Amino acid sequence: MPTCDWCGSENAKESSNTVFWELPDGTKAIGITGTPCVSCGDCGMEYQTEETVKGIEDQLFLINTKQLEKQLTYAELMGKPRLLKRNYFDFSS
Repeated sequence: MPTCDWCGSENAKESSNTVFWELPDGTKAIGITGTPCVSCGDCGMEYQTEETVKGIEDQLFLINTKQLEKQLTYAELMGKPRLLKRNYFDFSS
């Protein structure tokens, strides 16, 4: 069971929600339903972990976003074929 990053509560759980994301080229924003999140029963926050955020950002950078739907599920987004195998411009790791 995760601990809430906002209030430190042990009353947090894994869940999913809808997020809106701006594409890397800034041309539009998309809605991503069913996105994994942490939901806190004490403070009410719902947020994505750093791993989920990095996964979404990498995927949006590596796929052809020109024909991307305005709304899709997290599973559909992560299942889109990549133009590159990995993000060669990410020097954080």
